[in-house]
Amino acid sequence: MNLPLPTARQLAWHELEYYCFIHFTTNTFTDKEWGYGDESPAIFNPTDFDADYMVAVVHDAGMKGLILTCKHHDGFCLWPSRYTQHSVANSPWKHGQGDVVRELSDACRQRGIKFGVYLSPWDRNHVGYGTPAYIEYFRNQLHELTTDYGDIFEVWFDGANGGDGYYGGANETRSIDRTTYYDWPNTRQIVRDNQPDAVMFSDAGPDVRWVGNEKGIAGDPCWSTINADLVFPGIDPASFETRLTGDMVGAWDSPTALLNGGDREGSSWLPAEADVSIRPGWFFHESQNDQVRTPENLFDLYLKSVGRGTSLLLNLPPDRRGRIHEKDQESLMEFKALRQGMFASNCIGAATVHADSGRVEDLWGETTWLQSASDDLTLTCTFAEPQCVGIVGVREQIHLGQRIDSWSIEVLTDEAWHVVQQGEAIGNRRLIDIGNRDVDGVRLRLTGRAAPAIGELALYRIPINPSPSTSSSE
Repeated sequence: MNLPLPTARQLAWHELEYYCFIHFTTNTFTDKEWGYGDESPAIFNPTDFDADYMVAVVHDAGMKGLILTCKHHDGFCLWPSRYTQHSVANSPWKHGQGDVVRELSDACRQRGIKFGVYLSPWDRNHVGYGTPAYIEYFRNQLHELTTDYGDIFEVWFDGANGGDGYYGGANETRSIDRTTYYDWPNTRQIVRDNQPDAVMFSDAGPDVRWVGNEKGIAGDPCWSTINADLVFPGIDPASFETRLTGDMVGAWDSPTALLNGGDREGSSWLPAEADVSIRPGWFFHESQNDQVRTPENLFDLYLKSVGRGTSLLLNLPPDRRGRIHEKDQESLMEFKALRQGMFASNCIGAATVHADSGRVEDLWGETTWLQSASDDLTLTCTFAEPQCVGIVGVREQIHLGQRIDSWSIEVLTDEAWHVVQQGEAIGNRRLIDIGNRDVDGVRLRLTGRAAPAIGELALYRIPINPSPSTSSSE
């Protein structure tokens, strides 16, 4: 069977799993979420910005990448772009000699953190927005960011486009035809030419798709594939667009359920990225200091994003000093401790593992169970002494595609096997919560449309009883 396969750049992206957003601009100083575009560069003046320290926080938290909002919808540029005066070059910060993009990209490189850029297609400041002149401007800036700042792992294009704004003083509403205005095939080619290893995110890719919400929660199941012509049964096609066309435009009107869960019958590998902020807002607001997500809540989101095969993009908004706030740091580090506690508890080494009617081979430097005769595979783990198991961790060898359709987990207690969980999809990683219990064995049954290829099986103890304190409900 020919299954959709990830590209090399997508495989590298899958390996990151957990990285951060940095939302930082004039909004930080106006206490807004979306700037109108009339903000003066003079208000951008962080008092204690230290890129090395910020990246050290990201590194110490166990994140592997950082994506910076180089230009948000307000149009203010965090680098001295050659194509506008609306940038840090006209701010009092460092007497106009600063470059946030340069400092953070350099600091990331020194710490081994991947660097990514967010460039808003909408610009509420630029006088030419809505005309062909703006597309030239937008592409010039995209070229700057993808040539002047070293290797980039992800380019993030937001889906917000058109509306009211300042537009060089016009103070009006401007609408664009988003299906044609940006000429995405040619605009995307800039990234492909300048950063061939970078993935591009938008609601519909072309490399990474939106998970369909800003809660950090993937669907269960969440397939890494999308059907380019899926129609939802029971939905009147005339009521709204029900297809995902696989380009920069198609997902804007697609049902969020499609983005959230993907499509098992999908013809394209287009995995989901789960974005969420550590605070209610995407930019820093002093009034939200008592609403920082708890470590327990972040752990719960981790299980519902990374643990469902997506990547977790956690926003860390710097304050007016240009620092990650102490309360955010405290929660991040305690969240790291929870993850470390889980991963350190893996008792698979104490188990005798039997691959039923399959074979064990070493591919890509990893132990891989390959089913040889049919599309079903059973992995049975037994212990000489009872072990506490709360989370079953499984990885597919996604180099070979997403082969597994469904799974079930059984535990051995009182000399009998009992089914405790079952579901669909494995993908890059599944972390399946079965509740901490002392067991004599764990059995994983897999059913696929092609011979299952498993790269990892782990048996963890849950470090806490997750009790989300902020909204992360499904």
